[in-house]
Amino acid sequence: MKEIYQTFTEAIEKMEDGATIMVGGFGLVGIPENLILALVESNVKHLTVVSNNCGVDDWGLGLLLKNHQIDRMIGSYVGENKAFERQVLSGELKVELVPQGTLSERIRAGGAGIPGFYTPAGVGTPLAEGKEIRSFEGKDYLLETALKSDFSLIRAAIGDKHGNLQYAKTAQNFNPMMAAAGKVTIAEVEQVVETGRIDPAYIHTPGIYVDGIIEGKQEKRIERLTVQQED
Repeated sequence: MKEIYQTFTEAIEKMEDGATIMVGGFGLVGIPENLILALVESNVKHLTVVSNNCGVDDWGLGLLLKNHQIDRMIGSYVGENKAFERQVLSGELKVELVPQGTLSERIRAGGAGIPGFYTPAGVGTPLAEGKEIRSFEGKDYLLETALKSDFSLIRAAIGDKHGNLQYAKTAQNFNPMMAAAGKVTIAEVEQVVETGRIDPAYIHTPGIYVDGIIEGKQEKRIERLTVQQED
């Protein structure tokens, strides 16, 4: 049995100032929005956050930015977050931008116990400055190091009492690999079921990677609503 939290405040109570956290999802899709809200209320500060992007001004990780709780951001997409822009330009927020595929592989490597790998992405650009470059079969590659976290906050559709998780569609973006890369992984799920209720063929994250789960409803906001225009 895994720890099953009753409140989101309880789920993140061990998080301390200065922690490195990974937050799953892509844009506003598949993010652990209630765990993020609990972090905002906790007022834990000086965080290093690893996530694809930093939400929007009024939702997701954008709320942590607005509350000045993030010191460093490692991600691949700035998005349309005005608070992000202001804090970067003022020097308040340190940012490491990483090509999206490289970010994904750095997280996967961290969970797999692989300290580094070589990739062609970024060769010949400012991203290569200060990094080791090696040639394989006549092509140059950059050495990139793995990413791990003190806490990984992820979201799944279904979790059982042994921590096995099943994701819905695009919520698989970053969530499974971050689950493996965290020293402590907390899963926010839409439904907790008895162990055995999830078909083993559809378990996306085995419970060995999960330390605790909590069930909660979500708003599932849309980052940019686009509808068909009349002719």
